[in-house]
Amino acid sequence: MEPKIFLNNRIVWTLNFTGWILFTLSAIFFIWSSIRAADMISLLASVLFLVACFVFLIPVWVLRNKSETNTTTTRE
Repeated sequence: MEPKIFLNNRIVWTLNFTGWILFTLSAIFFIWSSIRAADMISLLASVLFLVACFVFLIPVWVLRNKSETNTTTTRE
């Protein structure tokens, strides 16, 4: 039997947001690398990756929990 893990909703949001920020930074570095290598296909793919990161960041930011309630999420 696996133990239950209780996570604060704020912690879950912070982890999701941090993950998407790291993906966004990766996309920026991929763009930089593509420009230095003069690789247009990689540049196009990197720009699309960056746009996709922003698309995923928008709902994460909009749906953030603005109040400091101590609600928990149970994972079994």
